[in-house]
Amino acid sequence: MDLELAGRACIVTGASSGIGAATARALAAERARVLLVARNEERLAEVAAGCGDAATLGLDVTTPDAGDRAVLSCVERFGSVDVLVNNAGTSRVRPLDELTDEDWQEQWELHVMASLRLMRAAAPRMAERGWGRVVNVCSSSGKRPSSSNVAYSVTKSAQLALSRAFAEAYAGRGVLVNAVAPGPVESPLWTAPGGLAEQSAERSGADPAEVLAQARAKIPLGRFGTEDEIAAVITFLCSARASDVVGAAWSVDGGSVPSIV
Repeated sequence: MDLELAGRACIVTGASSGIGAATARALAAERARVLLVARNEERLAEVAAGCGDAATLGLDVTTPDAGDRAVLSCVERFGSVDVLVNNAGTSRVRPLDELTDEDWQEQWELHVMASLRLMRAAAPRMAERGWGRVVNVCSSSGKRPSSSNVAYSVTKSAQLALSRAFAEAYAGRGVLVNAVAPGPVESPLWTAPGGLAEQSAERSGADPAEVLAQARAKIPLGRFGTEDEIAAVITFLCSARASDVVGAAWSVDGGSVPSIV
């Protein structure tokens, strides 16, 4: 199936690893042109090397001017901005009574304000051209709050609401905004040294491998998703083939959230 992404100018945040890197590669495989955005410029360069007509931008998306800077960089490099994937995000194991104001603000800036600023900068340009796609990478935790980090869950819920608000505002002008809600993914966030598995193990006294086995067993599919599986759904939503999908929040979670919405 031709997704008709050839030549489209795309921005992917959090593109130095995990779902973001996989999405950049998937878009490039469809012959899209990709601006990879993240803080780690060395890792960005490594990912971009396998992404064809790609460019990189070392940027902290939580800075107030990040949205304008990313969109301007994309326009200067590729002549337009057609697709935006707001993927930058992170979490850590932190019980509710240990969350500080700083923890809450960090999650808010990263998941809500960064997405808002990037959409605010990109969507009007897309609307002027009568075509655009925005995909916000949210989380199953935004649909069913997790006690391991309530600040993450709350801000991911807000990101889902923000996606819907932008979807309704821009659909009539050809800009389709959607969200994906991944469950646990076999990615550095979970499996890398110091990742969620190790953090959980330290608090429970269990072995990280045991923590991962227990987490996988809770999922109806019996395993974590993969970065490429999530990226495939994102890439479809970025395409011309997703022309009747607006304001959706697609679960890509192996059945983790027991909901039909």
